[in-house]
Amino acid sequence: MALIVQKYGGTSVGNVDRIKNVAAKIKSFWDRGDKVVVVVSARSGVTNELIARAKSICPNPSEREMDMMLATGEQETIALTAMALHAIGVPAVSRTGAQAGIITDTSHSRAQIAKLTGGDILDRLDEGKVVIVAGFQGLSSENEITTLGRGGSDLTAIALAAAIKADICQIYTDVDGVYTADPRIVLPARKLERICYEEMLELASSGSKVMQSRSVEFAQKYGVTFEVRSSFNNQPGTIVKSFEKTMEDAVVSGVALDRTQTRVTVGDLPDTPQAISAIFDALGEASVNVDMIVKNLAKGVANLTFSVATDQVQRAEKVIGGVLKRLGTGTFRSSGEIAKVSIVGVGMTSHPGVAGTFFRALSDADINSELITTSEIKISVAVAPERADEAVRVIHTAFGLDVPVKI
Repeated sequence: MALIVQKYGGTSVGNVDRIKNVAAKIKSFWDRGDKVVVVVSARSGVTNELIARAKSICPNPSEREMDMMLATGEQETIALTAMALHAIGVPAVSRTGAQAGIITDTSHSRAQIAKLTGGDILDRLDEGKVVIVAGFQGLSSENEITTLGRGGSDLTAIALAAAIKADICQIYTDVDGVYTADPRIVLPARKLERICYEEMLELASSGSKVMQSRSVEFAQKYGVTFEVRSSFNNQPGTIVKSFEKTMEDAVVSGVALDRTQTRVTVGDLPDTPQAISAIFDALGEASVNVDMIVKNLAKGVANLTFSVATDQVQRAEKVIGGVLKRLGTGTFRSSGEIAKVSIVGVGMTSHPGVAGTFFRALSDADINSELITTSEIKISVAVAPERADEAVRVIHTAFGLDVPVKI
């Protein structure tokens, strides 16, 4: 008997038949005596439909009212999932984020979890019930419904697993694990049996769509072992946990691609620490994430080039415009979308030649790299979007990831 938290994404519960399929899968665990907590997302397409409906009424709806509305998507799913379980003889009870004791700060649309009590989940489990919890939502300290932003349901599941000390958290999705690259781009990409938190976090932050980085960060902080697996089959997925890599493990674990980046240039700045700090402090306060920073000097002034998420460009322009006005100088320019290609692997710095292999693969394919950033376990470059898929494929091949590692 195990204490398990399972999370099912919007595709997994996209229609009545899929909800019934999820219920049958949950029943198989309940039948063997496991205690099961299930976190569900809104059905696929529902959140986008609600957003479109809101904007057809008000082009700039308040974040407070958006949270009130968007939370209903998950509440529909928890009720339907509980009903599907009732129909096959499994006692189940649904709980909203507030009822599950998910307490957040007061930031609407991107709230942070401040405390998680679990509500009465353990009591209901002791009664033999399956508990179905709405992902993506919580209740603020001011008694307001809040949402957790992108990847919020994953975060709910990981946080609940930590709070109730679950044996494992299973993240069910429409893919059957974490791959060395997106198999839609790289046909011979391999599914990984396991990956450590650090590598999973870098893959998530570099464009991998399997998990959002906030969820991985939370799992690493609280030592939550989780498994990414498919809701459409019973095959084992990829285990994510802390472990030491051995000589049998590949130096590079995966190649990630992020197509949602835009290059921004802030020019004619005073070459002073205060001016640079003012730019990045303001972006940080506005929750604009910055990546791949390059500073150039020309005729006594500084030019900064960096990347931001494409959907944050307008916010970045507004924030930076305010800083430049206070400085009395400077220009802002958005230079178009870029694609960020990254390799990830713990221990890369202790293996000479990794950077050489990376850039040689791009050179042999005549793919130019623009911005570059590195860390102990990651190298990222910006390339032209139309060459991105090719870049991923040649790098994947260069590091021997196309074929299974022989042990």
